[in-house]
Formats: sequence, C-alpha cells, structure tokens
Amino acid sequence: MTVTKGEAAPEGADDEGDMPDGAGADDDGYVPSERRLERERRTRARARRATAVAALSTLVTAVVLYLVVVSAPGWPRTKETFFSAAYARETLPKVFEGLWLNLRLLLVCGAAVLVLGMLIAIARTLRGPVFFPLRVLAAAYTDFFRGLPLIINLMIVVLGVPALRLQGVTVDPVLLGGTALTLTYSAYVAEVFRAGIESVHPSQRAAARSLGLTNRQALRYVVLPQAVRRQVPPLLNDLVSLQKDTGLVSIGGAVDAVRAADIIVGRSLNYTPYIVAGLVFVALTIPMTRFTDWVTARMDRRRAQGGAL
Repeated sequence: MTVTKGEAAPEGADDEGDMPDGAGADDDGYVPSERRLERERRTRARARRATAVAALSTLVTAVVLYLVVVSAPGWPRTKETFFSAAYARETLPKVFEGLWLNLRLLLVCGAAVLVLGMLIAIARTLRGPVFFPLRVLAAAYTDFFRGLPLIINLMIVVLGVPALRLQGVTVDPVLLGGTALTLTYSAYVAEVFRAGIESVHPSQRAAARSLGLTNRQALRYVVLPQAVRRQVPPLLNDLVSLQKDTGLVSIGGAVDAVRAADIIVGRSLNYTPYIVAGLVFVALTIPMTRFTDWVTARMDRRRAQGGAL
C-alpha cells in the first residue's frame, strides 16, 4: 500500500507496504470488518454444504433407480432388446448419416419459419380498416395451423399432395415434409413475434412518428428491433422443438436419423436403434437448451437491473 504525504502506515505493515495477515485491504485502503469476513465465510460454508447435499442426494437417487430397474423381472430381456451394444455399434454410423438431413431441414425450415412468421405477425398488427381482410387471413392461418396436430399436417402434405398429381409440384418427401414443418411452426412463431410487437409501448411508435418517421419506418427501425430482442428466448425454444420434429419427415419415406434407425429395427426386431437415435437427438438438443436458458437468465438480470433488453 502506498502511503501519501500526511498519512501514517497501518500498524503492523512492513517496509514494502504489505497489510497485516488477514486484513484483506483493497488498494484504496479499505479493510473489511470482521463481521463481513465472518458473513462471507458462512456464505461459502453454506454453499459447500448445499453442493455436498445435492451431490449426495443425486447419487442416492441414481443408485435407487438403478437397483429398481435391474431388479425388475423383465430386465434381462429388456436389456437385450433395447440396450444391445452390437446393434448400437451398427446403428450409430447410419444414424449420423441420416442426421445430416435433419440438420439441413433445421437450417432451411428455421430460416423460412422466421421470415414467414414475421410477415404473418406484421399482417396481424397492421392498423386501419383497409387491412382488415389481411388481419383476418393471418388470424385464420395461425388459428388453423396451431390447432392442427403436426403429424396430421405432415400426412396431409406428404401423402396428399402427390396424390393430386399436379404438374410442376414436387413429390419429394423431404421438400414436402419441410413445407409441412414450416407451415406449422410459422404459426407458432408468428404469435411469438406478435406478442413482442404488442409489448412495445405505443409511446415508442409515437416518438418515432414525431421525429418524422413514417409508419413503415417506425415499425422497421423502432418497434421490430425491440420486439425481436424481447422474444429471443421463446424463439429459441421453438427452434429446439423444430429440431426434434424434423425426425417426423420420416413418415413420408425420407431417410433421416429416425428412418435409418427404423430400417434396422424392421430387419432385426431389436429396438436399440431407436434408443441410439433418441440419444443423438438429446445430445444435439441439450446445448441449444442450455444456451436458451443462459439467454433467458441474462435478459432477466438486465431487466431486474433496469437495463435495456
């Protein structure tokens, strides 16, 4: 510690300016009180105790579940049917090969869903009687596809469109399955965007108009940036769901990760490939889920501190 002119060095400090052991002084000369140091020690002790209790309870729970499962009468047969190491080694390369299709569907459909969902949300929030038919159509679209189960939508599009034999219309199950996914998820994403747009205070639009911006410019430069920023966590959740549901395109014959596993199951009558495919999807989903949780927690902290979103 540097002692300025007119100040005395603390008692017990040596010639090099070191504070006494345990003083914990900062560069500005602040020395934490014994009460604060004791409180910090108690806080660290509680944190260590909580961590130890959580680890112990997790271990006990895992052991109990393991004993319950392995002691079940049908466990040997279940292990052979669902957890065969030989079939797992055979399945994994084929599942990874089919997973590439799922990832491509996620990227293409995700981008299409964001664009279409934004357009539908804007259509639902347009003002003025002249836009009434557009608002009705957008509302009917979201109500219909949010109410229609995704699996039925996929069957209608993947199996029904080829049956029409329309000229120039593709019959590729991958493209048709991606179209069905886009139709369904754009309805959900449109409602997320609409909620974000309506959460922006009207004073923001009024302030933009007072500065000379048109309605379109106010929407583009003022309202939409705030709306999208506020809705990032639910949008990421929809993206996680879309990632999992890309496996449903297999009902039309597309060989993705799920279909690759299904082919092996049909040949061997062993269900281990389904477990492998499921674990691959879980491993792919967990990082995105944790990233979503991190973004949500970060935004909550900034909101609690009164900062901008």
